[in-house]
Amino acid sequence: MKQRRIGPLSVSAIGLGGMPMSIPGRPDRDRSIATVHAALDSGITLIDTADAYTTEADGQGHNEELIAEALRTWSGDTSDVLVATKGGLIFRSSPPWENNGHPAYLKKAAKESARRLGVEAIGLYQFHRPDRQIDYAESLGAFVDLLDEGVIRMAGISNASIAEIQIAREVLGDRLVSVQNQFSPAYRDSLGELDYCGQHGIAFLPWSPLGGISKAGEVGGEHTAFGALAEELGVSPQQVVLAWELSLSPVVIPIPGASRPESIRDSAAAAELELTEQQLEALSASVPAR
Repeated sequence: MKQRRIGPLSVSAIGLGGMPMSIPGRPDRDRSIATVHAALDSGITLIDTADAYTTEADGQGHNEELIAEALRTWSGDTSDVLVATKGGLIFRSSPPWENNGHPAYLKKAAKESARRLGVEAIGLYQFHRPDRQIDYAESLGAFVDLLDEGVIRMAGISNASIAEIQIAREVLGDRLVSVQNQFSPAYRDSLGELDYCGQHGIAFLPWSPLGGISKAGEVGGEHTAFGALAEELGVSPQQVVLAWELSLSPVVIPIPGASRPESIRDSAAAAELELTEQQLEALSASVPAR
């Protein structure tokens, strides 16, 4: 699979988002493990998880433990797989989820995540969402300590504005390697953050990169640019969406969530889908304004 960079590391241009395998409505464990194995078989070397991907009955960490089990039971070499997890949110069945950006909590959560993942140091640890009750720089100070202590190897942030990315750069310097925000053809509010990351060489990880598609007029339908192009090329509309996102900047690494092996195999194939400049321009013109 084609590669992109997160900090000093080379990872697959398409990642796997683990959330659907652990929240309410999730598949059984065997199918989830098979989904992770299918991702690895397809050349995916970036897996995104979080301690908050769980249910209240399970408590924090269900998805981390699932990912760890899948990596242990895969037949191949996982030494080049980057597992990115997040801390700072606590799952609640009634939204919104609970924020906790206290530095002491984040440091404790990171160590618990490392234990569940079975690693000495987390490859990429991300602040899941700003806690409006805590100064953002203060929360990120915990990441400096975690880096210095060797609990985590790289630091990232999620659901962040440009102003918050700037604060993170001030606190973390070049040890800030990624920003994970919601982004898709139907949800382009983070286009400014994507552009900012491109200017500063920070990996931008769109979460829910296929989400909200119906709001763009049923991307999979025959009367939309994405659906029409997919039919013309003989591929899925989802592949066209991911290929379009990859074209926006070399820092973009979409992390589509999946709960079925066939879904992640299809998404992984988007890394090899080459679209022409004319096709890309037509797709960009078809998406809704921000």
